[in-house]
Amino acid sequence: MSEKSINEKVVDTSHRTNWINDWFQWCPTSTELLQQAETKMFSYLKTPPEVTSVMITSNVQTDECKIRSLSANKNAEDNATPLVLLHGFASGIGLWVLNIDSLSQDRPLYALDILGFGLSSRPVFSKDSEMAENQFVESIESWRKKVGIKNFILLGHSMGGYLAAAYSIKYPDRIKHLILADPWGFPTPDLSVPKIEIPMWAKAIAAMLRPFNPLAALRAAGPWGPNMVKRLRPDILRKFEAVVSDPSDVSNYIYHCNAQYPSGEAAFKAMSAPFGWANRPMIQRISDIRQDIPITFIYGAKSWIDSNCGFKIRSLREKQNSFVDIKMIDGAGHHVYADKSDVFNEIVNSVCKQIDKNEIFSTADFTSLDVSNKTRIVDDKNEILATKTV
Repeated sequence: MSEKSINEKVVDTSHRTNWINDWFQWCPTSTELLQQAETKMFSYLKTPPEVTSVMITSNVQTDECKIRSLSANKNAEDNATPLVLLHGFASGIGLWVLNIDSLSQDRPLYALDILGFGLSSRPVFSKDSEMAENQFVESIESWRKKVGIKNFILLGHSMGGYLAAAYSIKYPDRIKHLILADPWGFPTPDLSVPKIEIPMWAKAIAAMLRPFNPLAALRAAGPWGPNMVKRLRPDILRKFEAVVSDPSDVSNYIYHCNAQYPSGEAAFKAMSAPFGWANRPMIQRISDIRQDIPITFIYGAKSWIDSNCGFKIRSLREKQNSFVDIKMIDGAGHHVYADKSDVFNEIVNSVCKQIDKNEIFSTADFTSLDVSNKTRIVDDKNEILATKTV
């Protein structure tokens, strides 16, 4: 596919017709309310970050887009490698509140609302999975150029992990280390699972829902939407209670992030296959990531994400003498950055300090646990609890 066809024009949504106004009257949300919710989340940080909107241009659209951008400790020592955070699906920079203070202590830290999410612009993406992925990647690169970061450690969670890997394939010179936190979209569909006979009524419902975006029900609920987050996902709110004193601040932020026009959500749907798989599984392209880019996977031991894919990738890249480390955090689920934030932060900080010291990552760096196809499962003190054999 040609570069021209991949870089399909993205249409700005800032001048949408009257139905958008009607929609916001039904959904109790607005850009202003989202910004207020974001501000409230950042009020819990010990050191206030710098939050701004970075205007970007790219070859995928004619009008400028804004990328909501957070930075902290930009005046750190010169040898401290910057760390860039990419959030997951249905999220935004506000949900890094448990990590920003710790991860920015010794280095510049940047986080951005991925295009189509949070307070970034919400353009109309291509419905083609490859084009939509490329549009995400190009927006990240345009943001990097505007912010002026040369090289950095890239950390992505869930969907952000998928995009971080895609970015590393296209712009390898920028990446010092790739950290993938419970990444979505890596394995190929498991065809060995026996097919279950699905009733006709279930097939009919699935066919009816197929045109809708994943979080359409939240917006369709209108004024009842804010309460849906509290009632359906109280587990997410509890993850932040060590830092966020009022759980409604978390639920409000999540609601307003996802009650806006579903731009990035639609792009995610374009990249997705049925039942949560990716249309273009990253494991099929993992060899395209340059072999001198070290990779660290961080999985939650209780996550629904298939960690076996990480082991397969390590096996594949070992043949290239390429470093892949795998950490599993005991007691953590998919939201590994929040479930056990102290352990997560310690692991990430450890990786970053190794980069600062210019330590060489290769298969020779694996411990005996790693070489025998095992991985460490760590507890709250980052101590080994057990090993997992694959």
